[in-house]
Amino acid sequence: MISESSRETRNGTGPAGLPQQTGTRRIAWNAVPQDVAAGIERLLGAEVVAAAGQPGGFSEGVTSLLTLTDGRRVFVKAASAEHAPAVSAFHRREIAVTRQLATAWTPRLLDAYDDGVWVAGVYEEIRGRLPAQPWRAAELDRVLAALAELTEALTPSPVDRTLLSEPRLGGWQALAEKGGPPVDQLRRMAPWAADHLTDLADLEAQAPQALAGGTLQHGDLYPFNIMVHDQQVYVVDWPHAWIGAPFCDTVTLLSSASLSGADPQELAARHPLTRTADRERIDVMLAAHSGFLLRIVASAGAEADRNLVEMMSALGLASLRWLQRRR
Repeated sequence: MISESSRETRNGTGPAGLPQQTGTRRIAWNAVPQDVAAGIERLLGAEVVAAAGQPGGFSEGVTSLLTLTDGRRVFVKAASAEHAPAVSAFHRREIAVTRQLATAWTPRLLDAYDDGVWVAGVYEEIRGRLPAQPWRAAELDRVLAALAELTEALTPSPVDRTLLSEPRLGGWQALAEKGGPPVDQLRRMAPWAADHLTDLADLEAQAPQALAGGTLQHGDLYPFNIMVHDQQVYVVDWPHAWIGAPFCDTVTLLSSASLSGADPQELAARHPLTRTADRERIDVMLAAHSGFLLRIVASAGAEADRNLVEMMSALGLASLRWLQRRR
């Protein structure tokens, strides 16, 4: 259930929803080197006549919807290994993962460009939009229903495990070992977490066993990686996919929905992927998820993308609040 009074608001009129959803380090299509743009056009068999940058997400580099001379439109994600090495590696992994994904809920890879420095994935255009934030109850229900169907389609995983990264989970143990200013920052953000750091570290240590399974997980399932159109739901951006228990993505999405005033516990009690899941395993997921996000936030320097830090802080604290309530 979504409540209009269950969370502080920015304007006093209702739930605030997610913070700003786009990173600050995007570049426009016309900033791509001419030889790289020409190479992508050769793959497409047509020239680009218009490019529109797309909102949502935090990847550095290009995320543009391109219109071609033959009237087609395609979505391109591109980055340079010289300027954004981590992002270019993510693009390579996403290209490899998406080649093996073929579902009604995921985008289709059309082609890929890689000259050793610049990497670009070319995907079919998805006619849709990001879900409204704060969530509308009916739209959230649609997405959660689609997630149950997608999870069934991704069990067992259709993607080779060797293509995937380790799950982006855990951070409490690292904070406990490091101590110092990051823990001081954590105490300012989340006093309960600082007071229970050892307990949280012990809980996240159970993740390899508690979260084991055979389902392909998106690994970054938030509203900015979801698109909706009519009755269809799409899940985009798959570089952080991993294989685990079927409920993991659902727990991630439900924890973030609390920022819209939704009660994640009530939603979890009704959803087919979480209502029968072992309670302790969900707690482990919440601990590992919040630990990953809040360790990065607590350790972030002045050079960090502030939009990304704000988003990770909101999502990490939402997951932690749910865990604290459950414990």
